[in-house]
Amino acid sequence: MELPKLNFQETFDFKFKKDKDKFFIYDLVRKTYLLLTPEEWVRQHWIHYYLTVKSYSASALITEKKIVLNGLTKRIDLLVTEKTEPIILIECKAPQIKLTEKTFEQTARYNSIIGAKEIILTNGLQHINAYYENEQYVFYKPD
Repeated sequence: MELPKLNFQETFDFKFKKDKDKFFIYDLVRKTYLLLTPEEWVRQHWIHYYLTVKSYSASALITEKKIVLNGLTKRIDLLVTEKTEPIILIECKAPQIKLTEKTFEQTARYNSIIGAKEIILTNGLQHINAYYENEQYVFYKPD
């Protein structure tokens, strides 16, 4: 399986397995193998980033959490918490998906339910970071 090189300085140690003609990647948070989709490839990079580079514990990371938005059930991709408080909401897209104002607004709508201080919209190649301050998003480039 050909996986794109994503825009991370670090190289992570992923575990893969193949079953019939499908590939799976091991999720350190859920402690199980998941179908390796382009979006999952991006999410797993972020999970490894927060576990290995930022030294968060696996219990501080929440994946695929259900939320209800305008009566519809949605799932967030990744939430970083500190002492159970939502800190960073990460919305992952497949690498070939363009990040637009519309996809950012989707992330912001999800965060209206979650209430994280920061959001990251990413396709693995491009990352858009924003803090929520004074009832608006302030975009920034991380160090």
